[in-house]
Amino acid sequence: MTYKKLGNSGLNVSRLCLGCMGFGKPGFWMANKIIEYEDSKTIIAAAWKAGINFFDTGHFYSNGTSEEILGQAIKELGIPRDEIVIATKCGMPLEKKLPLTSGGVTNSILVNSGGLSRKALFSYVADALKRLQTDYIDLYNIARWDNSTPIEETMKALHDLVQSGKIRYIGASTMYAWQFAKAQTVAKLNGWTQFVSKQNLYNLVYREEEREMIPQCVDQGVGVCIWSPLAHGYLVNPEPPKNLGPRTAWYDDSSKEILAVVTKLAKEKKVTNAQIAIAWALHKPAVTSPIIGITSVKNLEDSLAALSVKLSKEELEELEKPYHPMKLQGWHA
Repeated sequence: MTYKKLGNSGLNVSRLCLGCMGFGKPGFWMANKIIEYEDSKTIIAAAWKAGINFFDTGHFYSNGTSEEILGQAIKELGIPRDEIVIATKCGMPLEKKLPLTSGGVTNSILVNSGGLSRKALFSYVADALKRLQTDYIDLYNIARWDNSTPIEETMKALHDLVQSGKIRYIGASTMYAWQFAKAQTVAKLNGWTQFVSKQNLYNLVYREEEREMIPQCVDQGVGVCIWSPLAHGYLVNPEPPKNLGPRTAWYDDSSKEILAVVTKLAKEKKVTNAQIAIAWALHKPAVTSPIIGITSVKNLEDSLAALSVKLSKEELEELEKPYHPMKLQGWHA
């Protein structure tokens, strides 16, 4: 395993980040496949043994169960807390029982459980610390933009949480470049904590973040941690996954051409499609760590092998040539 600084921060993270969205309990929203505690712990143990020190979860993954599993596994496996980087995220409503009720802010149960208000952020962190069984969170990410809360309130609350010692660094997930720039500017002008990282939807068949967001991150020294490097499995299995939503745009002639190149190179190099797709991401200078969503040790081993796959300039160009621009995706606000 190799490690890289997260943007201009002093934080060292592994080149692969273990995504924990698939850890939890069936029945809650998020992830097409869910594995429960024992299988999740086995994967976490294997990831740690392989040198992965970067773990990404979220309070809305299986409604908090993913955080609980990660925290309990770290404790039972005896993984030293100061040697790992725990990242979690917030911003979406959280219900703690099944069946889930319906309705957003009009539902009394959910009225203050989502968004990025000061009240919500402080509650999120307090609950996450309990579920993760830790005194602090290394990297706290806001998931999406909250149009109903002034960004000044959000950034001040995040700054105060950093000052309290409950979180060490802050990051953001998918949003427009102007929104990210606005948040950073508000923080800078007020002397508050700024984001050190950005989670972007980015893979061979979706590269729209190359237009503005990634160049902005490079210019400002912000680390880039990409999600869905396999395009929700499309680059491994061309059959469209269920619940893909707006990302059905991936399944066009351009995507098919890219998939054909991935498959060809995989056969030539005697590796898997997943290894080619992840290796491509690792070859992008702006990318700190792809977040790999893992639900089996075999998948983990496959992803780890991508660290050794070398792609020439000509091969990178061949992979990228068929791409054409498409509509922004990934739940931009």
